[in-house]
Amino acid sequence: MKSLTAYKLGNIELKNKIVMAPMTRTRATNYIPTNLIAEYYAQRASAGLNVSEGTSPSANGLGYPRIPGAYSNEQIIGWKGVADAVHAKGGKIFVQIMHTGRVSAKINMPEEATIIAPSAIQAAGQIFSETGMADHGIPREMTKEDILQTQEEFVNAADRLINEAGIDGVELHAANGYLLDQFINPKSNQRTDIYGGSVENRNRFIIETAQKVADKVGANKVGIRISPFGVYNDLQSDYEEVEETFLSLAKGLKEIGLVYMHIVVQEDSFGVTNARSNRQLNLRKAIKDTFEGTVITGGNVTSIASADAVLNDGFDLTYVGRPYISNPDFIERLKNNIDLQAANPETFFGVDAVGFTDYAFA
Repeated sequence: MKSLTAYKLGNIELKNKIVMAPMTRTRATNYIPTNLIAEYYAQRASAGLNVSEGTSPSANGLGYPRIPGAYSNEQIIGWKGVADAVHAKGGKIFVQIMHTGRVSAKINMPEEATIIAPSAIQAAGQIFSETGMADHGIPREMTKEDILQTQEEFVNAADRLINEAGIDGVELHAANGYLLDQFINPKSNQRTDIYGGSVENRNRFIIETAQKVADKVGANKVGIRISPFGVYNDLQSDYEEVEETFLSLAKGLKEIGLVYMHIVVQEDSFGVTNARSNRQLNLRKAIKDTFEGTVITGGNVTSIASADAVLNDGFDLTYVGRPYISNPDFIERLKNNIDLQAANPETFFGVDAVGFTDYAFA
């Protein structure tokens, strides 16, 4: 029952050690969080911590249709509605700040937006849009001015979410092939300046961004999500310096004092099956030892026993993804040993309440 006990995260008290993982749901009409989205997170407020779907700090980061932003007045008002709804149910919520970078299609983005990335390398594969699947766009390589501007966008989004909308904190999305992860990975980052090449240089954009956000809102309100060995969105899963890269990153984030690191387990997240399970676990433990702060990780958590197993491996909090889509009362089902409902993948992405807020409570 360790997973159902309270936990102190920074200055906030979590009711339990279960974290609802960030999941894209595409219900943000005109990129604005709606009352329906507020209801969705409020339904799931019994989690120790909710981490929201990826939310862009600027128009340039809106690579998918109907994902929320956090840069306009209307968006911040929408997020205040979400924060108020979750807090009214006694919950805590961090908003995940996600810039999609090269994982974008122009058809999904506002007219004024530009697809930008560390290098002008188009991501293989396609991305969904309102009219079907579309090729990823060809990004423009970011200039130093773009880098500084994008970092300032992260800072402004975090500041407004916390200090205007009343969100409890933010998570920087440096996983799953999006912009921050694109700087880490040598397949998407082929720069020859101080932001490319060596481990230190490829980590530089993230470290600088995290430092600037922490300086603005407080490191105890800033977490980060990473995905070592990730292949999602056309990244290189394994490379010579992969362990060194993430341990160096953990060391830098420790020095900043971020409130947590959130580590994706690859097999659990996107069906990536390989022989690296022990290697993944060993790296996650090494990251924990290096970072020394709160580490969230997971892996097919569907019961108290499987949640406790993650904690017994030496980690602090465990995330739950897809089961939370169809089980808004996930915690209550665990406590009372009630079977989980299966989710309908056909409604993971949509425009209305179907498959979003209409799952039954036990």
